[in-house]
Amino acid sequence: MHSETVKTVRAVCPHDCPDTCAMLVEVDESGRAVRVKGDPANPFTHGGLCVKVAHYEKRTYHADRLLFPMKRTGRKGDGKFQRISWEEAIDTVAARLAAVAKEDPQCILPYSYAGTMGLLQGGSMDRRFFHRLGASLLDRTICSSAGMFGMRYTVGASVGTNPETVDQAKYILIWGSNIITSNIHLWRYILKARSQGARIVTIDPLRTRTGEQSDEHIPIMPGTDGALALGMMHIILRDALQDQDYIDRYTLGFDELKARVREYPPSRVARITGISEDTIERITHEYATNSPAFIRVNYGLQRHAGGGMAVRNIFCLPALLGSWRYPGGGAMLSTSGFFPFKYAVLERPDLIQGQPRTINMSRLGEALTRANPPVRAMVVYNTNPGAVAPDQQRVLEGLRREDLFTVVLEHFQTDTADYADILLPATTQLEHFDLHRAYGHTYVMLNTPAIQPLGECKPNTEIFRLLAGRLGFEDPCFKDSDEDMARQALASLNGITLEDLHEKGWIPLGIGDAPFAQGGFPTPSGKCEFYSERLKDLDPLPAYIPPREDRLSNPELAKKFPLVLISPPAHHFLNSTFVNLFQDKEIGPTLEIHESDAAVRQIRTGSPVQIFNDRGNFLAKAVVTDRTRAGVVCAPSIWWNKLVPGGRNANSTTSEEITDIGGGATFYDNLVDVRPAD
Repeated sequence: MHSETVKTVRAVCPHDCPDTCAMLVEVDESGRAVRVKGDPANPFTHGGLCVKVAHYEKRTYHADRLLFPMKRTGRKGDGKFQRISWEEAIDTVAARLAAVAKEDPQCILPYSYAGTMGLLQGGSMDRRFFHRLGASLLDRTICSSAGMFGMRYTVGASVGTNPETVDQAKYILIWGSNIITSNIHLWRYILKARSQGARIVTIDPLRTRTGEQSDEHIPIMPGTDGALALGMMHIILRDALQDQDYIDRYTLGFDELKARVREYPPSRVARITGISEDTIERITHEYATNSPAFIRVNYGLQRHAGGGMAVRNIFCLPALLGSWRYPGGGAMLSTSGFFPFKYAVLERPDLIQGQPRTINMSRLGEALTRANPPVRAMVVYNTNPGAVAPDQQRVLEGLRREDLFTVVLEHFQTDTADYADILLPATTQLEHFDLHRAYGHTYVMLNTPAIQPLGECKPNTEIFRLLAGRLGFEDPCFKDSDEDMARQALASLNGITLEDLHEKGWIPLGIGDAPFAQGGFPTPSGKCEFYSERLKDLDPLPAYIPPREDRLSNPELAKKFPLVLISPPAHHFLNSTFVNLFQDKEIGPTLEIHESDAAVRQIRTGSPVQIFNDRGNFLAKAVVTDRTRAGVVCAPSIWWNKLVPGGRNANSTTSEEITDIGGGATFYDNLVDVRPAD
């Protein structure tokens, strides 16, 4: 193909990943996207794309793509539909929602998450619509809320180290993060730091791809990270390794913290974490004496009962050592708090009348089966709760209700789509306009549509505009175009305009190399708060909150179900996205099980096994390994139920219990047992 026949359009990866990669889409003279590649000009992503997105055009043009509105013709869950017009679809949805709203609008539940991270397609016209309708509010907790609140009560927001300075670190703790799978562009900075003498240590229950390539992997019992952080603080203060000047100037509550961490000597922490005292002593001294030191935390470790406090404890460590003083020093979970967007201008909470209830999305099963007043209509978009929500059997029980009117906006016929009454075809990132922030770098980015929508697909924003119009909502905000809303969102970012983004594709926030070198944390005190008055009803000081399902905290349950199940992202999947495209690359659902645990159960690699507890069960093929520690099994996820043997995935065993802070899901706080499948 001659270059003059190809148009190149700037785009952004929309998926739930910290890297938010800059992409280039090549479009031929017929208007078809023929190639997606990374944009080499972007300073952070440098032209790289992960294995999932490198052929994104194949997802857009996949033969199974939903292209037309559909209505259900069979039983819920059977996945039988027939094509209808957009007029019939919008009329039907509007009429059903209006009928429910007439009796009680709180009986309508919007259910969405991070199928796209775009500010417009993910959280703008949809929020306006449901706010104006008076629907129940959704507390979007399922992925990251515990960690985000843990940071908020410590450093003030989802802020941390500038990731572009990590190559200047001298010691790097990768704590519960498989960077090579889920944050690949940061790995380049880490490797550069290593080439300059930095040591890389990974703390993780599983020896992941990242752990394999680190200088050391330290296996920890799931859910005990908060105790390890307290033990490290104990050693730092016991051995006078702290930066007292930084503490005195830029922290709050040091004396109280000092008293608290005395309760966590290495001997106690070793019993809790399964890490030897010698190892705890050694890595603490390495971390404290090699400056600047950097900690990369990820979300897996906050999916336990004490997940919010665990992140809070870890984020106290850099302030004790003064690591924030230096480029490359500090810690990072998310950079999203650096972006000063005024989300209210997109979401318009001022449209809410009265005080509608709030439903925690991590307890969807309970909401669909026990809420009072009941949920009578649900609109699902940007998520696949039939596969990804905890306590799956209860969720599916709710979705099967014949008196529940369910609308699903989707690209493919997912597990959740099979339960829809009306199925609406949504555009992919190549077909719509959007504005992006990131949670792994600090660039504002613009996605420009490269092609016309396929079939009769429509952007989320347009679908909710149509519904607002059909319901007679006359508020001027429902007339806003996507570009109007982008300008509204950008108004709070000094000096960044939509015109600049159209020209350049992305613009950095300019947070500086060491944003907290002189304090300035976005907390009420302006300091790193070891003591947080806002947490006084839980515990204002860092504490260890054990898992609910654990050998120490719940020994009776552990006798019955002695293995901890974790279900981190499979390398070729992102949540439940890409499962239908790349299932062959993951060779089916697998369960990694330690050699000793496999031996007593007479399980061999390749054997079909059943993983079970009192909540449910699922099937997988065993992989006997030493990559996971004894007592821990790992099921890479999240598979669609309809694509696996037995029709159930790991969430058939997870619970709807929530975290200490932030109301987050506790996917990895999960005891199971394993047996050979019949």
